[in-house]
Formats: sequence, C-alpha cells, structure tokens
Amino acid sequence: MEKKVVFEAKNLCINAVRDDGSELPIVKGVDFQVREGEVVALIGESGSGKTTIALSALGYCKPGLKISEGNTLLFDQDLSSMNIEELRQIRGEKVAYLAQSAIATFNPALKINEQVTESAVIHGSKTQSDANQFAQDLYAALDLPNPESIGTRYPHQVSGGQLQRLMAAMALCGEPSLLVLDEPTTALDVTTQIEVLKAFKKVIRERGAAAIYVTHDLAVVAQIADRIVVLYNGDIQEKGSANDVISKPRHPYTKRLMQAVRPLPAAGKKSEEARESDRVIQINGVSAGYGGDVTKNPTEVILKDINLQLARGEVLGVIGESGSGKSTLARVIAGLLPSFEGDTLLDGQKLSPRLEDRPRSELRKIQFVYQMADTAINPKQTIGNILGRPLEFYLNMFGQKRKDRVLELLDMVELPKEFYTRYPHELSGGQKQRVNLARALAAEPEVLLCDEVTSALDSIVGANVIELLRGLRKNLGVSFVFISHDLSTVSAFADSIAVMYKGIIAETGTVHKVLSPPSHPYTDLLISSVPELKVGWLEKADKNIQKAKDELEKGF
Repeated sequence: MEKKVVFEAKNLCINAVRDDGSELPIVKGVDFQVREGEVVALIGESGSGKTTIALSALGYCKPGLKISEGNTLLFDQDLSSMNIEELRQIRGEKVAYLAQSAIATFNPALKINEQVTESAVIHGSKTQSDANQFAQDLYAALDLPNPESIGTRYPHQVSGGQLQRLMAAMALCGEPSLLVLDEPTTALDVTTQIEVLKAFKKVIRERGAAAIYVTHDLAVVAQIADRIVVLYNGDIQEKGSANDVISKPRHPYTKRLMQAVRPLPAAGKKSEEARESDRVIQINGVSAGYGGDVTKNPTEVILKDINLQLARGEVLGVIGESGSGKSTLARVIAGLLPSFEGDTLLDGQKLSPRLEDRPRSELRKIQFVYQMADTAINPKQTIGNILGRPLEFYLNMFGQKRKDRVLELLDMVELPKEFYTRYPHELSGGQKQRVNLARALAAEPEVLLCDEVTSALDSIVGANVIELLRGLRKNLGVSFVFISHDLSTVSAFADSIAVMYKGIIAETGTVHKVLSPPSHPYTDLLISSVPELKVGWLEKADKNIQKAKDELEKGF
C-alpha cells in the first residue's frame, strides 16, 4: 500500500516581480510529491530554483517573488491560499526548515536547549518539561556527546558538526511531518558530513518524517534520498528513484551533472620535491593561537610547530576537518594573525608576523581569496571599483590605464566587459567568486591563499572555477595555497598536500606520496569518508570508517 502524501507541488509557477511591475518566470510548472518516511532530493546547479521550490513547502516566497500559478499542498491544505497567521500555526509544528548555516540560525546569547524547545512549547504541543526530555532523547538519537548536558551550553561552545545536528533537533522537537533541509552539510568537512548524514538518515527513518533535501552534491544525494528531482532553470529535467537517476540518467543535463562530480581522491603521477632555490614560501616552526597576547602567549594555541614550503608555480593543498587549523595557517601567512613562535619567509626573506608591520611591496605579493564572495566584496561598489581599488593601492594605477587593466582582469577570469558597471547583487555565486579572484590577481601577487573557494559552489560552477585556476597558474606562474575540506578537489588540483589534524601537520608530501598507502591514520579516515556516487555506499563504508577511527585513536 502506498504511503500517505505529505506534500505535493502541482503545476507550481513562481515569478520574480521587476521594479517596473513586469514578471520573470523563475519556477515553471513544477510537479512532485513527498510521501511519509520518504526523502526527495531537489538537485541542480545554482539558480535552478531548488531553494525557491523548497521554501514554498513552508508557504514562503522570498521578497520580490510570488506564486503566479499552481498549488503547494501540505496534507491537501493549500499553503498558497493561507494568511500569515494560519502559516504561523503550521511552521515549526507540521513543517520545519533546516538552513545551510547553523551558526547563523542559532542566537548566540541563548542556551541551546532554550532554542531547540522553543517552537514545540510556543505551539503548545509540549510542556517545557516534556520538550526538555524529548530534546534530550533527540540529542542521543543524533549521536551528540553528553546528551543530558549539551543543551545547557551556548552555540559557540560546540563544534560546527554538532551545531548542525542540534539544528536538526530544533526542527524535530515539534515532531513535524515534513522537514525542509537546505544544503545542511555543504560547509562541513567530510568526516563531520558523514556523521551528520548518518544521524539525519537514522532520525528520519525512525520517526517516519518526510523530507525535502536541497543540495548540489550528488554523492550526498545518493546516500540519503529515496527519489530525485533534477532541476534546471526552474524546470524539471528528470525525476525518479535515486537508484534510477544516478545509475541510469536519461536527460543530457543529468548526465552533465554526473560528469561534474569530483573524482574520488587517488594518487597521481609522481612529482619532484621542490628545490630550495624554487621556494617562494617557507614556514619554519610556526605556532599561533587566539586570545590574550597572541604575539607572546595566546590563551588557545591552534597551530603547533608548523613546517611547510611552497615552490614557485606550485599548488599546495591543505586539508583537514573543521578546527584543524587550515584557515589559521593562511591567516598567519597573510599576517592577519601574528605567530608567537617560528618564522615565515617570502622569497628567502623573513616576513614580519604582523600585517601592519609589512611594507606594501610584501603585502602585494601575498593575496587572500576568501570562501564567501558575498561577504568579501563590497555590495555598494561596482565591479569596476572593486577591481580598481587594488590597482590604485598597490600599483599606483589611475584613469584610463586603470580601466583598461580592470577590463583585462575581467577577461582573465572569463567575465564579460559589461560587468564593469554592474553591482555584486547582479551576479551569480560563481561570477562573484571570479570577481573575488580577479581582485586578488589585480595586485599581481606571487602567492594566492585560496580558503575554501569552491565549497559553497555547485559541482558544475566549482569545476569551472578549478579549471580557471589551472589556466591562471599556467599563464601567470602564480603559486597557490589551496585550503579545502574536499579531498577530491585537492587531489585533482594540487601538486603536494599537507594534512592537518588538531593544529599539527599529520602528513605532507606530493599527492602521490600522501594518497598512496600506507598513509597516516587520519589521512586514511579522510579518504574513507569521501562519499561515492553509489546508492547504499554509506552503510557499506561505515565499517572502513570505524576502522580508520580506531587506528587514529591508537596513534593519538
């Protein structure tokens, strides 16, 4: 017997309303159902309409959008016809939303348990005492440490992966019939992602909830989804069971998505170690931390006796889980965080640990490309001004010469010259990341510090950015410190790898050396935790992952 339909989109059409009142179709006649105990994944590249469709399950449209036609039905109740008070009664009780960023979802000033239980208590489905007990049971079900006391902490006192699971507990506490999960594991490292996926899958199955899972990561979809809906430009290209769509894709766009999936990390051809004369960056015995006097005695030491080198024209991949010290290492190289021990050398010359003590000529040679282009570039400035500022600051370039160079930079990152007068909000995520990259290149650096530059991008856009970086490396001879939690991307792009674990370098060497067995137990854990594009991989891989964890515990 078929299970009950929890949510259904019928000929759903959503339009964007322009300033002049005209309308632009965003979602174009979408039809799909979600049944009890079922996970339906909405996949597609950025701008395909995934999140817009998913939010309609809460009776919500982003500002500037409206449902122009069709219906969104929750247990046969039309959400699109409800007023705000009726929707308020449904949200949190019958349908709940899990956002991509848990840290942005939680209030830092309130304890975790107060926030997890709030919705259930407000809706009257549970007393505070019952909600507290139910939340504690959820913490245990989600494999959180110390389930009896973790709710008494503040959000900043738990890890990113734990906070993501606590956000799931917040959504589940009201026992909703439908969960809307919007890229809930995108920003997590592979080891944390696997644990969160296992916890989500376990709770959804045990509690019989239905779920809409929005993601661009097909390997994740293969582990959690029962059915898949493939979207492009607001249209459904293909839908079916997860096994059918992944193993026997029919539509050309689905096949294109499959081809863009990053290959599993593997040892490549052997490459020579860098000669000393080729080294552009040398890190000798560097330690750094946060809190107190960071230049002498920081409260919390993050990096411990780091030794690394980067050759001219080389890509050094830095991998590790959240909190391992990857971004802190980049901040030390850039001078944003001074080290309290050790030295960083550029072209054989010792750099001052503090950014403000470095001359402009040294600042120019090391440039940072940040993870989130949305927050890294000024929304009030045109692209021309954003790219023109480093030309003025570092190269004393003004007027027509400045404009000509900005147009060259746009061409270098494969953006049209018309973008010169545009603002960031007029660009897609991938285009903004290219502007972010062009701004760093404007200084004509020797070293680019790329901090998770593809982690927030879909597989197709991310692959295009990596291809762009390859071309820039070939044409400009720039060196890269490429920080990522995505081992597949690092292994495909880097020449050498540094594996970081708890603030130390666990293993370093050429890609071939690091990924060829025998590897460090932590490297084995990272490799074992990379999801494969196979339905059922998660259950089969669990044994290997646990074995790698056991080996790691023996060594540390």
